[in-house]
Amino acid sequence: MSLLRRPRRFDRYDEPLEDPISGVANLFDASVAFIVSMMIALFMAYNMLDLVNPKSEVTITKKNADGQMEIITKSGKEIKVRKVTDKKLSGEGVRLGTAYQLKDGRVVYVPE
Repeated sequence: MSLLRRPRRFDRYDEPLEDPISGVANLFDASVAFIVSMMIALFMAYNMLDLVNPKSEVTITKKNADGQMEIITKSGKEIKVRKVTDKKLSGEGVRLGTAYQLKDGRVVYVPE
């Protein structure tokens, strides 16, 4: 009759139960790897890998939704942001050249 006996369910109380939160660390690692790969893919898609290169020089012109323009210049590890305004300035200086505006709106600078 010992063969027909049902096994007891809670035979071993000394074994710890599996922690359901233990898999969260793996999800965090996977999400960080996914975010980094997406950033690299975006840099490659927009040809902006020069922003990461410490020896490169990059100039970007950006226009806000308000219409205000900014010039972002990266030279080596130094990044400068300059805002373009419509204010008129006066003072002493030296003439460097002439600027021409084309029909399509582009401005061409011709040094003297």
